[in-house]
Amino acid sequence: MLDRMIPGPLIVQSDQSLLLETYHPDYNDTRQAIAVFAELERAPEHIHTYRLTNLGLWNARAVGYSAAEIIDTLNKYAKFAVPQNVVAHIADTIGRYGRLEIIREPRMDSGLGTAVKPLADFDTRADSTSGRLILRGDSENVLREVVGAKKVAELLGEQLDGRSYVVAEYARGELKQQLLKRGMPAIDSAGFRPGDPFPVALDEHAGTPQQWQLRDYQRAAVTAFRDGGSSGVIVLPCGSGKTVVGAAVMAEFQVKTLILVTNIVAARQWRDELLRRTSLRPEDIGEYSAQVKEIKPVTIASYQILTSRRSGKYAHLSLLDAQDWGMVIYDEVHLLPAPVFKLTAELQARRRLGLTATLVREDGLEGEVFTLIGPKRYEALWKDLEATGAISAAKCFEVRTALTEAERSQYSCAEDREKYRIAACSSGKIKLTKDILAHYPKRQKLVIGQYLAQLDEISCALQAPLVTGKTPIAERERLLHDFRAGIIDTLVVSKVANFSVDLPEASVAVQVSGSYGSRQEEAQRLGRLLRPKSEAIEAKFYALVAADTVDQEFAQHRQRFLAEQGYSYAIQKAADYC
Repeated sequence: MLDRMIPGPLIVQSDQSLLLETYHPDYNDTRQAIAVFAELERAPEHIHTYRLTNLGLWNARAVGYSAAEIIDTLNKYAKFAVPQNVVAHIADTIGRYGRLEIIREPRMDSGLGTAVKPLADFDTRADSTSGRLILRGDSENVLREVVGAKKVAELLGEQLDGRSYVVAEYARGELKQQLLKRGMPAIDSAGFRPGDPFPVALDEHAGTPQQWQLRDYQRAAVTAFRDGGSSGVIVLPCGSGKTVVGAAVMAEFQVKTLILVTNIVAARQWRDELLRRTSLRPEDIGEYSAQVKEIKPVTIASYQILTSRRSGKYAHLSLLDAQDWGMVIYDEVHLLPAPVFKLTAELQARRRLGLTATLVREDGLEGEVFTLIGPKRYEALWKDLEATGAISAAKCFEVRTALTEAERSQYSCAEDREKYRIAACSSGKIKLTKDILAHYPKRQKLVIGQYLAQLDEISCALQAPLVTGKTPIAERERLLHDFRAGIIDTLVVSKVANFSVDLPEASVAVQVSGSYGSRQEEAQRLGRLLRPKSEAIEAKFYALVAADTVDQEFAQHRQRFLAEQGYSYAIQKAADYC
């Protein structure tokens, strides 16, 4: 029997899943409230399914939410009584965060030599690396529990007492990874090497023709990062000024900074933005890429150059690591490749800032970001910023087209992996793309896809230039410049445009194919349209889908993150645009 009825849109189930009724008048308030700690799994028309995960709860705890506040949120919006096992699970999971702490053992000059402070007197926010690293538990039992694991024990040194062990400097990152895997995430309060100082100031121009100022949410993000321990991730929608937040954090700490980005185009956009927004001069900023090898007080390097090998070794990693950086900034942190995770595990004594529009990783390595970069320190919901005008309003459409008889026959006989390519590249999408774009003759338009042969066909059909990873850097930058300037009104782009490409006037995008079910890719592609426009026009995002195929199934998966942010897809047919 149900104990009581609560007139809310949320059903909390004993398996940690949450069912949210989309037609309920409190849907939006509930969605925003639970997004802090729950992950969206499925988003069909009427009932959205969320799940309570350990990592989601720990991220919520890292930004200040208590177990009681999370349980109160569920009680407030639940239709039925929250199951007691869910209440106990939340309390237990939240309670495990911070029972272990990595701290720094400061040393005191006694005049006769070096003395060590008692454990009770440790300054857990010491900005120093002079003393030993210590893993400290809040009880002997909790420490005994984790030390019993072989992979944890081999990272620990001398036992100081029943509640603390010495930790080698090199093991700081790996230890946090191992503790997270065992459900006991440690708070890292050991502080950071100060790094070489270097003056950086924001160059705000309020009340001038070039006026700009940090927005309230950008200031809040900088404050949350600084007060949260100066390591962690800031999550902001595409187009909301993540680069500006990075510049503001640099001005906060004023140290030599290494900035890691996805590609050379992104590196040069970072450089231009820093020159525009800060006191940095061209000679202060270096580019470290396949084309240029400069190391300056502020150095911008691509992930590709860091992961390239010589004689089986990551030569560039060690070269950059030899510098005394005071901070490392990871742009599009959700894309970190494995070798950069390895480097980051060894960079735990430096401040680390991750910037992203979504922490979703399809490989399930969100926990690596949590341990090695730091917890989520600040997040702004997309629809909240849309309401303030910080990003453009947008509508999303899923437009379904049919396979031809020949394509359907080929599709039915194909292997599973080949089925998606056949469906995603269905010939009907070319005409459908032309028909949709014809509705927007005066708009700046993007066509985005996964398969180069398909994009070549569309580029020829539209007589529009194509930008792919094979396009030379100079040509790519020229085409992007001409698009921004309005010389080109339609651009066909591959996945190279998913990230860190600034096209502020783009207001219509047609996605013809994607990376299977990648949620973060869908979010990034919509993000190409979200920069505030010179005119207040609503952006339009069209996802073209081959009906009744795996293309349609993957599309539903891709849309999950955006559904969590409050976007819905209007389902349409190709005939609607003929």
